[in-house]
Amino acid sequence: MKYFVLIPDGMADEPIEALGGVTPMKKACKPCMNALAKEALVGTVSNVPQGMVPESDTANLAILSYDPKEFSKGRSPLEAVSIGIEMQPDETAYRCNVVTLSDNGEDYDDKIILDHSADEISTAEADELIKALQAEMGDEIKTFHTGISYRHCLIWKNGNDKYDFNRPHDILGQRIGDYLPKKENGGAEFYDLMRRSFDILNHHPINDARRARGLKPANSAWLWSPGKKPQLPSFDEKWGLKGAVISAVDLIKGIGLCAGMRSIDVEGATGNCHTNYEGKASAAIQAFKDGYEYVYVHVEGPDECGHRAELENKVMAVEKIDQLILSPVLSYLRESGEDFKIMVLPDHPTPIRLRTHTILPVPFMIYSSKEAHEGVAEFSEESAAAMNNYVANGYQLMELLTK
Repeated sequence: MKYFVLIPDGMADEPIEALGGVTPMKKACKPCMNALAKEALVGTVSNVPQGMVPESDTANLAILSYDPKEFSKGRSPLEAVSIGIEMQPDETAYRCNVVTLSDNGEDYDDKIILDHSADEISTAEADELIKALQAEMGDEIKTFHTGISYRHCLIWKNGNDKYDFNRPHDILGQRIGDYLPKKENGGAEFYDLMRRSFDILNHHPINDARRARGLKPANSAWLWSPGKKPQLPSFDEKWGLKGAVISAVDLIKGIGLCAGMRSIDVEGATGNCHTNYEGKASAAIQAFKDGYEYVYVHVEGPDECGHRAELENKVMAVEKIDQLILSPVLSYLRESGEDFKIMVLPDHPTPIRLRTHTILPVPFMIYSSKEAHEGVAEFSEESAAAMNNYVANGYQLMELLTK
């Protein structure tokens, strides 16, 4: 039996007036998903436990069968693993976004956060900025490490792993002083680092060149999501399946690596809606040919479109996932002559209206080549909810998939 799991990150949404009162997922032309859904087990699932922040680390841990309440230690340590950082027990990892703040001569606290991704800055450009931060502020206690695009990592020896930071994508368009680390509750060192980063980055040659090209500068670091080194039980030993993960996002790669799975890189995979969809499909097919029984493909595009309020791009991303990933992988599996199952679901909703994640249940479907179910005419949030098939804990999905 082969298992293909497809995660269109943040695909679930709310009905939108500009789309005629339907969601981007429902609006999207996705004939492959809809065809499978007619004979699939369809329902809704809560991947994020009540009381936990609806982040992708929590949700994807759950889908991969790891109870977030037990195993979630923050997204940054998982990203650190993917980058190749060998964390020590006394070290804390922090996500270090390079973000765009307003630059009108106002004090740092009065600046407005304009973009959590700095126009999805290229990794090559961001690498120069991270090196500048390391040169000016790095030492034997703190080290800055380049990740992908705007997502980077700070390792801090004996750093506070309990500090409650604000997530930059939650406060777009807001005055940052209301959300910066507070000196009075242990955030003084974090505040000073972020404020100093603006002075280092704002007129760095990389950012001056970006402004000249009409792009937003990545003119400040933003710290969040601290955590210690994670420990996950082996996925192979837990399920008896040789597994592989395909993603452009360090977080997802890190989860796979910590679980003893293979992380497969795809050239041209970006982490946004303009990515190498065909390459991800080809990598998944090759993984099956190489003997992997469980292949987990994560696509970040719909989530980034939700954060950036890009309605047309979110619809397009769902369509590309259906056409260029799901369809060719399905064709391969059917031609392989082996039994297979396909599970499709977003990890969490990322509504255009809110531009951030929510904790609401998401639709899922499980298609089996061996057993037909009474499914739905089309795969959408509404149709899945109407099935009244609710899974309370996302970490139970693997049991449902493999039984």
